Amino acid sequence: MNTVFLAQALDPTGPALQSLSFSTSTWLVLVSLLACVLCGVLSWIAIQRSGFTGSVITLESLRFLAVVVGAILLNQPEWVQDYRSSQKPTFAVLVDRSPSMQTQDVVGADKVSTRLEATERLIAPEAWEELSRTANVVVTEFPPKGVSDGTDLATPLGSVLDDSSNVLGVLVVSDGDWNSGAAPVSVTSRYRTQGVPIFALPVGSSTRLPDLELLSIDTPTFGIVKKGVRIPFTIESSLPRDVMTQVVIKTSDGERQTKEVRVRAMSRTSEAVVWTPKEEGDYTIEVEVPQHSEESITTNNVGSSPISIRQEKLKVLVIDSLPRWEYRYLRNALSRDPGVDVSCLLFHPELDKVGGGNKDYIKEFPSSLEELSKYDVVFLGDVGTEKGQLTEEQCQMIRGLVEFQASGLVFIPGSHGNQHSLASTPLEALMPVVLDPAGPEGIGTRNAMRLELTEAGRRSLLTKLADTAEDNVDVWMNLPGFQWHTAVSRAKAGAEVLAVHESAMCEQGRMPLLATKTFGAGKVLFMGTDGVWRWRKGVEDKYHYRFWSQVVRWMAYQRNMAKGESMRFYFSPDTPSIGQTLTLRANVMQSSGEPLVQGEVTAKIETPSGKSQSIKLSSGGTESWGSFEGRYETTEPGTHQVTLMCKQTAETLETNFFVQGVSRERIGQAARPKVLEELARLTGGKALSLKEPDSWMDAIRMAPQPPSTIRRVPLWSHPWLVALMVGLLTAFWIGRKAIGLI
Repeated sequence: MNTVFLAQALDPTGPALQSLSFSTSTWLVLVSLLACVLCGVLSWIAIQRSGFTGSVITLESLRFLAVVVGAILLNQPEWVQDYRSSQKPTFAVLVDRSPSMQTQDVVGADKVSTRLEATERLIAPEAWEELSRTANVVVTEFPPKGVSDGTDLATPLGSVLDDSSNVLGVLVVSDGDWNSGAAPVSVTSRYRTQGVPIFALPVGSSTRLPDLELLSIDTPTFGIVKKGVRIPFTIESSLPRDVMTQVVIKTSDGERQTKEVRVRAMSRTSEAVVWTPKEEGDYTIEVEVPQHSEESITTNNVGSSPISIRQEKLKVLVIDSLPRWEYRYLRNALSRDPGVDVSCLLFHPELDKVGGGNKDYIKEFPSSLEELSKYDVVFLGDVGTEKGQLTEEQCQMIRGLVEFQASGLVFIPGSHGNQHSLASTPLEALMPVVLDPAGPEGIGTRNAMRLELTEAGRRSLLTKLADTAEDNVDVWMNLPGFQWHTAVSRAKAGAEVLAVHESAMCEQGRMPLLATKTFGAGKVLFMGTDGVWRWRKGVEDKYHYRFWSQVVRWMAYQRNMAKGESMRFYFSPDTPSIGQTLTLRANVMQSSGEPLVQGEVTAKIETPSGKSQSIKLSSGGTESWGSFEGRYETTEPGTHQVTLMCKQTAETLETNFFVQGVSRERIGQAARPKVLEELARLTGGKALSLKEPDSWMDAIRMAPQPPSTIRRVPLWSHPWLVALMVGLLTAFWIGRKAIGLI
């Protein structure tokens, strides 16, 4: 039971309301009163018996006073000082000025205005003239100037309580589309504790406007002259029905292509075009979605992305044991490709020396890391660790080339089954499939069999042998078949199966014969048949050359993003989007050509807005082949400039990468009034309506005044009262001694 006695009114000079409070209970009050009454009765009897002697009267008065003081202290009295501010309270108005507020969806009496226009009057001082008489009205726009990507509601709400101690309330004017910072609801506990209500004024329609939006253009970092470049793009529709549209693709040199696309209603549609650059240089690809008659927003129908076109010379190493047909036609395809420099190595069992017959052949496997690191892709045919073939050390070197230097590795087993011996070498971890040990020589058939594309294979660039998805499926169905394939038990975890045998089965179902896998920084491909050369039947090099050309460039793409005399720089994913974490990798060589084992390698990244960040790349140690790695989180779309620096070699490499995607702040998205309404509900505020401005002031006036500051002085443990109690008892004891009662 708390009992309060008002002791003093509001002091006009010092705003403190003072009172005496007891923290007690009914039975404790009764006991205290009973003790006082009993003590009073006994004292009165003692005074009467003494004949009203003055000394006895004084002594009994001390006794009675000590009991009364003890009874009061037993009920825990506190002196309460209620301090009220003499200044006006603060009322904060937070007005959202993020790009999403430019959405034109506020219906007025005579026109449809943007969310910004609808809230313009709230910034004017005259809008708060009436409230300013009783409170200091502070209008704040957020996000701060210069910050255009993202709406953070929690930070400005928290800043109101941090900057002011006498807050009457907060009015939040926003569309509720927060996409940055902590959840707005995280600050409501502070508002509830301090008794400050949040008033919500949602702006905008909760239903998205009809729109076709070009979300992204995922161009690769670079392409090769006269080689097709696949340019994927994504369109998001909020239209109520499917539409057919002619998407226009333009290049900065004036080339123009169109593609008819069916855009699905209320969803995202992804398509791609193939552009074949004729000359090297830096280009800009622009994609435009024509305006639809039902669209409300036309500013997001166009997007662009840069791409660099190069004249590349990729170095490829082909290793096999016997010059089988697959090897011969593969070697011819690569040697006739103007963008490929091929080297061949045959471990022919009938030759005295390893090597071959012309300039394409090398006499031995590269003896050093420096020599092997020049190769972008390595083809391993029907070879293993048999006598006169690969050694354990050479297998480890090939693994390091893929893992740390982003080179590609292609497995093409043969009928001699030599690749089965790689199962006990460092290369076993790189293979995308598990070979069946019961059939090392593979499986031959009388009738020709075919590869059948999986869902992943239909989407892959590697298996794209025609310009459209429908034509590509027809091409694969009509390719000449094969009459031998290796025996596969299953695909490994993490491998992507692109094609399976049309009928042969394994542990997981249809036998995987074309599969890919990422290992470290590089990529691995497994081709389970040596009959690809048969694709030349009737069409010569049309499909055979195209397939292997795509394989080589797909595998070497990442490794050749940026390179200098002694440094390479690459990253994954190779088409980054906003919010993704990039893995940055660099290969650094010493002046002697040997990989740099330990060193200081730094990547300085400058964003499109001018912000810069230095990232230190760490080394993997002595077995890392001069590989350095770091992480970078993308926050802005556009071109990012990169400067790679190495302290030990004093070398620098300048390049750039493009971050795909659109800003988190997008025009045309639906408003989220429920976010603001939840803030008002949790803090005891109210959700207001933009159409009823007269009700705002009434709701704000009803808000409780800011709580006062309370100071409590516990009298029951105050040293002066304790001293009084001890003094009374001491005087009583001395008095009894003095009059001879003891």
